[in-house]
Amino acid sequence: WGATMANLTCLQQTDLKSLIAYSSISHMGLVIAAIIIQTQWSLSGAMTMMIAHGFTSSALFCLANTTYERTKTRIMIITRGFHNILPMMTTWWLLINLMNIAIPPSINFTGELMIASSLFSWCPTTIIIFGLSMLTTASYSMHMLLSTQMGTSTLNTPTSPTHSREHLLLTLHTAPLILMSLKPELVF
Repeated sequence: WGATMANLTCLQQTDLKSLIAYSSISHMGLVIAAIIIQTQWSLSGAMTMMIAHGFTSSALFCLANTTYERTKTRIMIITRGFHNILPMMTTWWLLINLMNIAIPPSINFTGELMIASSLFSWCPTTIIIFGLSMLTTASYSMHMLLSTQMGTSTLNTPTSPTHSREHLLLTLHTAPLILMSLKPELVF
């Protein structure tokens, strides 16, 4: 229930870093639920989700910082329109948001699927809360992506181009996630 409440709090956020932080609380709520159940699948799912979340959340904070460095604000509506200014950053935002949503075949999906099956076998009605939580996660993740990347830019100042250090940093976040998605035995 705590994960769903944190997700609903995410829908109210206008500050980019606050939204990412509440998203982390939501994901850790699922991890706590999985640890409490104490089955092999739930513990494996919790471990997988913690590892995946560590990379994904950190990458989202890196993206928020690159946006802040250029706009000097964390308010999402002010940071809109980056798809025209920095198209490669928009690609990073999309990729990492999709991992945050836990689309297949990402390792995030594997962790959430293991936790969901454990929760469902423990108590079938938890699938309703879990489904609501997943729907809300998709909603605020897409809201975050669309608010920061799409629309008309409100910036009146020149924006510096992306640096290779930013691309390297984001590559070092996503490469392990993709590697673990292709070879989940690395986690177990």
